[in-house]
Amino acid sequence: MSDSGGWVAYGEEMRERVVLVVGYDGAELIDIACVSSSLDFANRIGAKPPYRSVLATPGGHSITCDSGLRLHGQESLERWHAPVDTVLVSGGLGHEQAAANPLLVGHVRRLAALARRVASVCTGATVLAEAGLLANRRATSHWMYAEQLASSYPDVLVDPEPIYIRDGDVATSGGVTSALDLTLSFIEEDHGMALARGVALGMVAYLQRPGTQAQMSMFLTRCSSDDLVVRRLTNHIAGHLADDLNAAALARLSGVSERHLSRLFLTYLDATPAQYVREVRTEAAAHLLTSTTLPLSAVARRCGFGSTESLRQAFLARYAVPPSRFRAERRAAAPAGPHPAPRVPTSAGGSATPDHDVPDPPVASPPATAGGRPTGRGTPSSRRP
Repeated sequence: MSDSGGWVAYGEEMRERVVLVVGYDGAELIDIACVSSSLDFANRIGAKPPYRSVLATPGGHSITCDSGLRLHGQESLERWHAPVDTVLVSGGLGHEQAAANPLLVGHVRRLAALARRVASVCTGATVLAEAGLLANRRATSHWMYAEQLASSYPDVLVDPEPIYIRDGDVATSGGVTSALDLTLSFIEEDHGMALARGVALGMVAYLQRPGTQAQMSMFLTRCSSDDLVVRRLTNHIAGHLADDLNAAALARLSGVSERHLSRLFLTYLDATPAQYVREVRTEAAAHLLTSTTLPLSAVARRCGFGSTESLRQAFLARYAVPPSRFRAERRAAAPAGPHPAPRVPTSAGGSATPDHDVPDPPVASPPATAGGRPTGRGTPSSRRP
């Protein structure tokens, strides 16, 4: 990749960062809009040098997005030869057809050599992989297509869980709105955390999520079955995290045997009862850590962990960082300025001013794949043997 930074000079002082968004028929509109709108907002609140988003398409032609809406191509991929800060390939249902277009792939490969960094949103990773830009790198894609990416490109280390992954000067992100998280990380890298935070607030983003956060949340996932036992138990678990939720207790509550309960959870939730409970408790703890100043001991207690060490082990397994570091990273992304400590309701219905956190013992930085479950292997191979 180029280290020129993609700054285009206008006169003596005015410069801009060119972000070339690669579109094609069947691209996802949100993939494109999340990037361009975030960069535009960054410009409005003071990004210097400012960004210039350019939609580049084959031949400069208009493209038809997944939704049926048409976008006008601003530049031709074939004719772009100027320096560029970032080349970003959008995803969409047309990603396989785009990856099968040797001219499009060849120009993406050529433009990558002109860019300071290269990225993809969602299934746009397929195009980067076809161009050879993800070989022996960690990468992610929409969780629904990660297995397909891994099987088609065995030399790519595919991790389906994170929202986005940065591997050197190449970044890949998960499904659809993860484009916003990836773009915020670029803005923070280019202009600092304060500006990125301002963009997140302006875009009414709930929070600036870290790349290690999982694409799929237990609180967004719903049982796809009509099984009444599973549905009732998942609702009960979500509302009674501090209760005894071991398999025996859940089996008694549902009126089935532990063996049958385990079969139901494995069939409909792809997890044992203990695994499912641990995942829900960990996500609930993550929410409390980012939305309150409760001490770790109180977070552990409210979410049903027996101790802060149990909470710590769950966070290391789920997020690859201890809870204190998880909280510190979220606080760093929170709006600056003095705020009174929130009064958090207690179990008795009153309120309490939270204590200081008890820090976790230091841990070594996890290996590259510790935060997820890679589905690909780094054995050099050509596409689709």
